[in-house]
Amino acid sequence: MKKILIIEDDPTIRSGLEDDFKYEGYEVESAVTGKIGLSKALNGHPDIIILDLMLPEMDGLEVCKELRRKNIGVPIIMLTAKSQDFDIVIGLELGADDYVTKPFSPHELRARVKAQLRRAGGDMGNEQMETLESGSLKLNIRKHECKFRGRTLSLTSIEFDMMRVLLQHPGEVVKRDEILDAVWGEDVVVTQRSVDTHVVNLRRKLGDDAKNPKMIINIRGLGYKLIVD
Repeated sequence: MKKILIIEDDPTIRSGLEDDFKYEGYEVESAVTGKIGLSKALNGHPDIIILDLMLPEMDGLEVCKELRRKNIGVPIIMLTAKSQDFDIVIGLELGADDYVTKPFSPHELRARVKAQLRRAGGDMGNEQMETLESGSLKLNIRKHECKFRGRTLSLTSIEFDMMRVLLQHPGEVVKRDEILDAVWGEDVVVTQRSVDTHVVNLRRKLGDDAKNPKMIINIRGLGYKLIVD
């Protein structure tokens, strides 16, 4: 049974999510403040976290930042308001895997949770290869490990799967829509901005120049190309 941690201070939303995911067969734990949520995330070993951004004591961005600082790779889905576009970008840059904007459809949130758990469990379809490699970049699918020039990169589940898609087509243009379908799934609605934000994170972790990238190259109007020496 997969365990979901819901960090949400709104009692109506929190209660609704608890009932919904319990009905779906998940083990559910919840927290009403950022500090309590962080403690439960660190000690309760959830399989996925649903994290509201506006929280008392410690906001969702700080919770996300602290979890990633401690190399906690559990998938994080942020709950945001429509007015929080800037915070969405910051949250993704801090290592959140996905976001859902309030008011949201319970069906949409369930689909995103399932997609994240499937990805975190390594079930992205029947992988033909255990490793993918291009130049000094190597991805071990089974170990969920990425190495670049001898060092291990700490990637979120979304970043790992984006890297996997790009490494499957080294030197070729991969369209944004293809990345969206391969990483998030065709049944999940995600904006192309999410792809772009995660690419920024990957460039930073690779040490690629954000203003003049040499490894993950944007092909205007199409998608991205991975070139690694």
